[in-house]
Amino acid sequence: MTVNFACQVFDDAAMKQRLSPSVFESLQNTQKLGNPLDPSLAEAVASAMKDWAIEMGATHYTHWFQPMTNITAGKHEAFLNRTSSGEVIMEFSGKALIRGEPDASSFPTGGLRATFEARGYTAWDPTSPAFFSDGTIYIPTAFCSYNGEALDAKTPLLRSIQALSEQTLRILRLLGNTTSKSVVSMVGLEQEYFLVDREKYEQRLDLKICGRTLFGSKPPKGQELDDHYCGRIRLRVADFMRDLDERLWALGVLSKVKHNEVAPAQHELAPVFSSANIACDHNQLTMEVMRQVAKEHGLACLLHEKPFEYVNGSGKHDNWSINTDDGLNLLKAGKNPAENHQFLLFLCAVITAVDRYADLLRASAACRGNDDRLGMHEAPPAIISINLGNHLYSILKNIASGRRAVTDKAHYLAIGVDALPSLTQDDSDRNRTSPFAFTGNRFEFRMLGSSQSPAFSNVVLNAAVTEVLGEFEEMLTGVEDIPDTIRSIVAKTVAEHGRVIFNGNNYSDEWREEARKRGLPEINNTVDAIDVLISPKNIELFAKTNIFTEDECYSRREILLENYAKVVFIEANTMYEMLTRQIIPAVTKYIGTVAHSYNELARVGIENAELKSMIAELSECESKLISGGRELDKLIAEGHTIENSREVCRFLTDTLNPYMRSLRAYADRAETLLDSASWPFPNYTDLLFRV
Repeated sequence: MTVNFACQVFDDAAMKQRLSPSVFESLQNTQKLGNPLDPSLAEAVASAMKDWAIEMGATHYTHWFQPMTNITAGKHEAFLNRTSSGEVIMEFSGKALIRGEPDASSFPTGGLRATFEARGYTAWDPTSPAFFSDGTIYIPTAFCSYNGEALDAKTPLLRSIQALSEQTLRILRLLGNTTSKSVVSMVGLEQEYFLVDREKYEQRLDLKICGRTLFGSKPPKGQELDDHYCGRIRLRVADFMRDLDERLWALGVLSKVKHNEVAPAQHELAPVFSSANIACDHNQLTMEVMRQVAKEHGLACLLHEKPFEYVNGSGKHDNWSINTDDGLNLLKAGKNPAENHQFLLFLCAVITAVDRYADLLRASAACRGNDDRLGMHEAPPAIISINLGNHLYSILKNIASGRRAVTDKAHYLAIGVDALPSLTQDDSDRNRTSPFAFTGNRFEFRMLGSSQSPAFSNVVLNAAVTEVLGEFEEMLTGVEDIPDTIRSIVAKTVAEHGRVIFNGNNYSDEWREEARKRGLPEINNTVDAIDVLISPKNIELFAKTNIFTEDECYSRREILLENYAKVVFIEANTMYEMLTRQIIPAVTKYIGTVAHSYNELARVGIENAELKSMIAELSECESKLISGGRELDKLIAEGHTIENSREVCRFLTDTLNPYMRSLRAYADRAETLLDSASWPFPNYTDLLFRV
């Protein structure tokens, strides 16, 4: 099979073919080095982009942006225009390329825009290539308000990338690097997801409306046998994955790894690393294409963090590193990390940043779905810690204590079979319980939820590391012995921030107790996590790095609170509808069927005590469900009477969510008592094992 990689992308190859050498070179300087965009280039680029798009079959273009909804948006406009003589032509101007005007008040603004203040702008992002799909050319853009405030996920990410590049270059110059011209955070995003049969999905209101099941008794088999992880991919799923890869490759997404995940019906896709901006764009695109391709194959793709009880939920692992434009990975330890002073400096910057802003990093993974996932035996707890591995940590401690730090020689595994090749053993084992683990030349942030935009997590990492590098710059400026100063920085980092390093089992109760003793924050729900966006130290960080103003911090908090409340209310209303219109009628009808059987037996003199007991248990469930439904309706109404967004979210977290879980238990018990034909929608066995 021939892979036509990026054949639907207006990438460097397409631009080089269609643009003049001077225009192409200037655009490359903006894309690769972050130089300011020359506005005079817009007409030439727009003309070339239009011609390319029309050849691809496009009739429309759209400014593709990422509002604060975790999904993308765009207004599609035709290339058609009318001349003064009345002729219809295909036209696309530089002005149309650079700027668009969606209705800003129709997207979450957190109070930055009043309802009557509609104007907003989309600005072309020349660092992320346009692509073609379904008759439209999609142009990645930033989205801001009339006054320039960020209303999207991309704008703060671009701001943070610029801040990190500028600060890192100043550090590199102090270390003697005169060749690197720009720096970018590199990101690889592993995406977990579930696939279920589309027909069964359509029969479940909770899956269609909420993306997760609100009811469902435990199936006889879950993931106990560990037989699904990396096992044989079912033919139907393999066909989906093959089409998904081909679709993503055409769009320039470097989809590389695919396999079954731990839970039944759960899978994972992982791409090759890209710059943070493009990686985040590609992840949003990947999630959209996943849903589309799944539907074409008679499947439904579930990206919720916890679509099913009793089995693992889904995350999105954010693998993050810092690279220069000339190919240096600043987090690569090399063969002798004990003497790699550049690596030690950047490693200490990350350790300091993660400890200082652990609350912000936790907030970046906060969403309703993650509340049910984090802390289970499937995902890290809601405590930020760093796994370095014992060898690397011992190097830092030895340097800090003034002892000679020695890098161990390579170790080889003795498998015990002569015919097998010798394998080099890594410095440390992979700690899959750690929320933030060093994995050789990058850190893996494992807390992010599967449905979330990854942009904010990378904003936090970029911003926090930028601030710390600024402090390191002050310590290094003007000193004669830079290696000795770096050793002092290592000692300071271990003394002041070593508490965040933990190489053990993050799932254990002992670690939670130890983390409390160390003073590490444990933020167990989304509402508390969202609050940290407006803490003085975090507002100061974002202001110092020119990523968010104070108003933008408050608006983000308000948007996240509003979103949380809306999601919970939708779940509660869906639960109420399923309960009153499906479950209670089914239980009532089944009680009548069983009671009729009991009466028929009694009429001929057979007293069936077990059948009578079953009727009593079903009747108790029915009673609890009826009264519980009334109470649920009252709690929903009570929640809507609370005007303050923070207070309503607190009510939903502390009162409504726990009540919904308790009410679910009676429905799940009733499901186990009814025959399968009487239950009104597909059960967990149908969903997880019949794909």
